[in-house]
Amino acid sequence: MRRTRGAALVLVLWLIALLTAVVGAFALSARIEHLQQRVIGDDAIGQEHARAGLEYALFRMRPSALQPSWQADGRRYRWEFDGRRIDLRVVDENGKINLNLADTALLGGFLRALDVEPGRAQQLAGAIADWRDPDNLKQPGGGAETADYQAAGLPYGARNGRFETLGELQRVLGMDPDLYERMEPMLTLYSRQSRPDPRFAAGPVLTALGLDAEPLLAERERSEAAGDENVTGALASGSGTYSIESRATDPRGRVSVLRAVVRMGAAGTPGTTYTVLRWEQGMAAR
Repeated sequence: MRRTRGAALVLVLWLIALLTAVVGAFALSARIEHLQQRVIGDDAIGQEHARAGLEYALFRMRPSALQPSWQADGRRYRWEFDGRRIDLRVVDENGKINLNLADTALLGGFLRALDVEPGRAQQLAGAIADWRDPDNLKQPGGGAETADYQAAGLPYGARNGRFETLGELQRVLGMDPDLYERMEPMLTLYSRQSRPDPRFAAGPVLTALGLDAEPLLAERERSEAAGDENVTGALASGSGTYSIESRATDPRGRVSVLRAVVRMGAAGTPGTTYTVLRWEQGMAAR
């Protein structure tokens, strides 16, 4: 009887330990799921605040009798909304280099402005032009056609057609990830002109246009510091297509980022507020 009671006691203790482990595992799982849902919920809320920033930026791109339009030259604007700080930057796509329209001289000058060695800059500018042109003839001074891609061991050749995405530039012979990352913010597929508008262009693009970038950028900084939003006459010749970056910071310092390229619709026309051409969103890395 004593041995039987002892065995029963051990069994009961093991069952209690097992139940404790099960309950603990369940509680831990529930806690993890709760935290995951909280993170997902916070992310969704942050993204909606970032989108509110984009909507506000588009609203401010339309001038009114009470307030001028914002400058679409990449300067920072700050807006407080629903207890969050939202930082906004707007760039007119006309201030960027169009990969499908720019000539090799402009492309080469842009690459040299990014400190690419002149010989490589000329070859890479030619390779970009060869990628999009319909023939199999290299550009004067250097380039890359399908035979060059094959000689480099690549399983593809020149597209011989227009760039469909900016990311496609990474496949051009001679391009590397670091250079692409520096070029991409100043490139577009959505402008309608072969040469960028200097009013909205970044420093390397101004240099590629043969302009002295330093005083032009300094004047923009002075205007930004003074809060000058007067763009009389500037908006009329703008493209109406903008790159917008919206960064919404919550009270805990988490930053939700939305980057988009949008084309504005006709004012006052229902359903044509804007058309999305490119859309990227997520959380900023800390």
